[in-house]
Amino acid sequence: MTHIDAGAELDPVHPAPLPGPTRGLSAAEVAERVARGQINDVPVRSSRSLGEIVRANVFTRFNAIIGVLWLIMLFVAPFQDSLFGYVIIANTAIGIIQEWRAKQTLDSLAVIGEARPTVRRDGVAAEIGTSEIVLDDIIEIGPGDKVVVDGVCVEADGLEIDESLLTGEADPVVKRSGDHVMSGSFVVAGGGAFRATKVGRQAYAAQLAEEASRFTLVDSELRTGISTILKYVTWMMIPTALGLVISQLVVQRHGLKDSVARTVGGIVPMVPEGLVLLTSVAFAIGVIRLGRKQVLVQELPAIEGLARVDTVCLDKTGTLTEGGMDVSELRPLQGADETYVRKVLGALGEADPRPNASLQAIIDAYPDSEDWRCTEALPFSSARKYSGAAFSEGDGESSTWLLGAPDVLLGPDDPALEETARLNEQGMRVLLLARATRELDDPLVKEGARPTALVVLEQRLRPDAAETLRYFAEQNVRTKVISGDNAVSVGAVAGKLGLSGEVLDARRLPENRVEMAKSLDKGTVFGRVTPQQKRDMVGALQSRGHTVAMTGDGVNDVLALKDADIGVSMGSGSEATRAVAQIVLLNNSFATLPSVVGEGRRVIGNITRVASLFLVKTVYSVLLALLVVVSQVEYPFLPRHLTLLSTLTIGIPAFFLALAPNRERAKPHFVRRVMRYAIPGGVVAGAATFVMYLVARRHYAGPGALEAQTSAATLTLFLISLWVLAIIARPYTWWRIGLVASMGAAFLCVLAVPSLQEFFALKLVGVTIPWIAVGVAVVAAAVLEFLWKWVDRRFPA
Repeated sequence: MTHIDAGAELDPVHPAPLPGPTRGLSAAEVAERVARGQINDVPVRSSRSLGEIVRANVFTRFNAIIGVLWLIMLFVAPFQDSLFGYVIIANTAIGIIQEWRAKQTLDSLAVIGEARPTVRRDGVAAEIGTSEIVLDDIIEIGPGDKVVVDGVCVEADGLEIDESLLTGEADPVVKRSGDHVMSGSFVVAGGGAFRATKVGRQAYAAQLAEEASRFTLVDSELRTGISTILKYVTWMMIPTALGLVISQLVVQRHGLKDSVARTVGGIVPMVPEGLVLLTSVAFAIGVIRLGRKQVLVQELPAIEGLARVDTVCLDKTGTLTEGGMDVSELRPLQGADETYVRKVLGALGEADPRPNASLQAIIDAYPDSEDWRCTEALPFSSARKYSGAAFSEGDGESSTWLLGAPDVLLGPDDPALEETARLNEQGMRVLLLARATRELDDPLVKEGARPTALVVLEQRLRPDAAETLRYFAEQNVRTKVISGDNAVSVGAVAGKLGLSGEVLDARRLPENRVEMAKSLDKGTVFGRVTPQQKRDMVGALQSRGHTVAMTGDGVNDVLALKDADIGVSMGSGSEATRAVAQIVLLNNSFATLPSVVGEGRRVIGNITRVASLFLVKTVYSVLLALLVVVSQVEYPFLPRHLTLLSTLTIGIPAFFLALAPNRERAKPHFVRRVMRYAIPGGVVAGAATFVMYLVARRHYAGPGALEAQTSAATLTLFLISLWVLAIIARPYTWWRIGLVASMGAAFLCVLAVPSLQEFFALKLVGVTIPWIAVGVAVVAAAVLEFLWKWVDRRFPA
């Protein structure tokens, strides 16, 4: 249970106590509810406990198989033949440690990015942690805020809440005092306050949030592909292992211990247990690396998704431009008095308790007129593109004003639009101040409004935006700028950052998804996009087979972020965007995105690469077992031989290769891509090794013959496996060449040092057979080169 100090001092948002009946709970009432357990004790994000991590890594299907075989070997064979069990223990420990480190990273970042709702207590509004909310707390909400618990409205000022993430209904719902609000919804316009009626696990969206927040690998093509492979491996392994047991124990009639040892030696390498471990470790290390760059990965498959992204949709504000703006010019229209216009703008700024970036720039430029009183307000909405307010002026006059997009508030032939267009072409943002002749609650309030002034805003470009856009261009990732601002203005900003392409007004886009997708393929910059259109555009791009990442920080981006393959939010963005995004850039730096994409490509590309190593071993192990059963000969290897081979040609190299840089964009069809190399590689390795074993059986006889035959087969299999490693390690760099060479040197050391020869039961007898083994391996390597090139041509990825 989360501990809350009911008597602790709150960090006040409004220093003076708030008037009215909704003063909130007293400290005593908070303490009483804490004592009753009526707190918002929803589990912390990524809150997989240490016990769950240990269970997930230890109690696996293959660990159970390996564990049973290990226990058998401990009783019937020398220590060397049970080494594979200690390797599994070490691997599992590495997996637990890395996932625990990743959990700690995620938890610490989640605290940094955690929403802090504003709660009233004792008449003072203060920000507290979500977990500190108690039943009956009064919680203030405004544009972009997520409703964190269920409740009932006690105040509503033009409050509009989007419940689409819960109900699927796209249109915002107007809330009035007494209406219910649900956790998981978010405010799109207006403000208000509500009383918490359900907290913790009782809240509507709590269980959904808990499931979405877990440290998990679900919904991952990589994870699903590996599970599919392991399922087929299990099916092959069971009958093959049974046949091997019968062959070695019944047909060969050797001693029990030797037969069991060779049977286990045939079963153990069929299990690609390291592949699952390596996948978990690679993802966990990816989380830790990104965490160091202040990137919160809220859903682990996001790392994989980013590796597959081929289209990035960027919201201009907060992504290409910094959140703040500056008023560069005020242009009165139709002879309006500039002093009076300044008063209007100051009053409009004061009328909105939660101003957006544009209005904040106006507030900074024009002080409030204290003798003006706001009588009614219309909050800004991304859908309508304007806000408004009605005032009682100091001299007793009343007036109603609108502030918003000129091309929305003005008629198509208004001369002010020409001036606006010229300013937009310079990359300026332009707002129109217009005096309305209708009431604010009139749906046609903008009709007949008289233009009074143009407010020209200068947008601050992010210094790192141009370089980031260049990175995406170099990586063949298409960039689409999707903004609610004027298309010409957005196009000018994009042009300053070096992004060229067709600029389109989204109001002219076709509604049909197929036609919209064609327009999206042609265009680069899209302006005047509504929140629903952003969502439709993401869907249209996905319908053309694109993997889409969407970045944003405003409440108008939420629907698109949720529907995109990968949603990326800025840490300073609204609570709603942070809640639905898979990745949060806590440092608010768009320049971090390339490293996030790079990390995803590194993880997925390298796992795809090293998976072939593991599965080549599985294929040749199954083939060798089948050939042994059919031929009714002794299995050529003891567990110690295959432990040595696996460590030198798979285990150690795979770890380094999985963590190496890799910029190649991840491609689909993981299983097909891996198996198209693993099957021919495994078949060649298994067949060549068995042929060499049969040759050695004909050559060696008498005492020690089996050990000599095994040594020749081991040399052959090692050389072929080393060549597989050499192929997979391409393209070569100095460290990759060194890695392959060091593995070869380590094996030579085993063959040359008498104590290691004895430990691993490896001793090459004579000269003829060892050189034949080398020759067979060379032929097999040539066949591998031919086959893999043929596979590339015949079955392109």
